[in-house]
Amino acid sequence: MVTNEQLSLTPSQHARRQRVLDAAMQLAATGGYDAVQMRDVAATADVAMGTVYRYFTSKDHLLAAAMVYWVDQLYVQLGSHPPKGSSPAERVLEVLDRALRSMNRVPLLGAALFTSINSADPAAIEAQQQVTTTLDAIVLQAIGTTPPIDAQNRSRMIGHIWYSAMVGWVAGWSPIERIYRELEIAVDLLLPTS
Repeated sequence: MVTNEQLSLTPSQHARRQRVLDAAMQLAATGGYDAVQMRDVAATADVAMGTVYRYFTSKDHLLAAAMVYWVDQLYVQLGSHPPKGSSPAERVLEVLDRALRSMNRVPLLGAALFTSINSADPAAIEAQQQVTTTLDAIVLQAIGTTPPIDAQNRSRMIGHIWYSAMVGWVAGWSPIERIYRELEIAVDLLLPTS
């Protein structure tokens, strides 16, 4: 989902901003959160330091924006490859499974992105809100055309459980399989199976 700030960018500015995001994600994928230093991001993206700071006020803002980008890509992918399943619960679980597998394929990147959205940086908080909004849209889309009357609340609760479980994954005491099982229990309790 595009922000008002991004709408005001020219095509070349958007391309530079995207190169900065890609560079940060590349550095995080190979070295995790600590490997993302603004000077290294600028060098990897082949832009000036001022360019990095023009678009992102801090490392957490940059990585949180990368998380927004990652979630937006998931949303687009689900639009072209909708989840299968005969019930809202099956479809939501498939979507959550795709997201978890995607993060687990590049665990250092996933942990870095997740760490950034825990920041108190005001710009990162705005990104947190965008992530939450998009994740809600993803879950609601997976629920389908006959949602429960309080589907928005149920989606939000699933998001809270996902977030809580991811804290354990990032900290290293909860494997991805456990997160999936916890989400499976939550979805089973919160969504209709038929």
